[in-house]
Amino acid sequence: MTDDVQPKETTKGDCTTLEKLALAAIAEHRSARRWRNGIRLAWLVLLAFIVWMSMTHTGSTSTEGSVTSSAHTAVIRIEGEIAAGAEASASLTMDAMRSAFEDRNSSAIVLLINSPGGSPVQAGIINDEIYRLKLLHQKPVYVVVEETCASAAYYIAAAADKIFVDKASIVGSIGVLMDGFGFTGLMEKIGVERRLMTAGENKGFLDPFSPQTERQRLYTQAMLNQIHQQFIAVVKKGRGTRLKETPETFSGLFWTGQQAVEMGLADQLGSLDFVAREVVKAEDIVDYTRKENVAERLVKRFGASIGEGWMRAMMDKSSPISGSPLNPLR
Repeated sequence: MTDDVQPKETTKGDCTTLEKLALAAIAEHRSARRWRNGIRLAWLVLLAFIVWMSMTHTGSTSTEGSVTSSAHTAVIRIEGEIAAGAEASASLTMDAMRSAFEDRNSSAIVLLINSPGGSPVQAGIINDEIYRLKLLHQKPVYVVVEETCASAAYYIAAAADKIFVDKASIVGSIGVLMDGFGFTGLMEKIGVERRLMTAGENKGFLDPFSPQTERQRLYTQAMLNQIHQQFIAVVKKGRGTRLKETPETFSGLFWTGQQAVEMGLADQLGSLDFVAREVVKAEDIVDYTRKENVAERLVKRFGASIGEGWMRAMMDKSSPISGSPLNPLR
């Protein structure tokens, strides 16, 4: 006598589990599809922005070039902090200078400066490019100072053929600084212990919560002195025999425009209109200043957001404890 083998019945719990897994799989598939569609839409919007930005930039360039078919004075504004990523960065300034020099109708280039300074690296790059473009195109470069031309801004100005200032402009500050704070004494008073781990005995010597040794201070001072000497060499090269050097010339002090002319740091008093009319002999002024427009800033921020979202999604999907409905580990 044989027993009938009955198939094992599926319990209600098993059905519920299978149903949940199936629904979770469908939901994840839909989520992945929505994400892919979102990425495609984002790239489409980004492409549209880039096209619009290119058309806008091209249009503005052609407009500048067609403002006048006669000789004109090309002006490039250097305003605010001189730093990478700023409007007075080496990248944007050099882009503008190249456009101005390459325009066959530009008689001379005027750098209209109103800046307290900034990065010696950015200033050095611009300074070198001025000399290269002057030699290549055989066109003069003049600097007109508005309120301020100090520190890294004067580093740039030193490459000009002539520097014009207002009598009340602030000029100079030929020096280098590195600032910071030290909180070690305060930490001792309030009973806070600093725990900083480094590989390399000097890796954390600029940390404001750690004591600075005499050796580290001397090392930093030597580095600043070297950059200062580079600055001095640039000024002497640019100003030549016009410079009336005194013990205070390279001390980091700054002076009025009138004093700067007397010291040979500037050549004479004069505004942008004066230089265009009396020096360049081309009264028409065309502004070549290169600035990031709204579209460019949006593209950068939008692209960064999309990249961050994509990376986060990829990490979530690849993580063994991502919290996915199909993942039992939560």
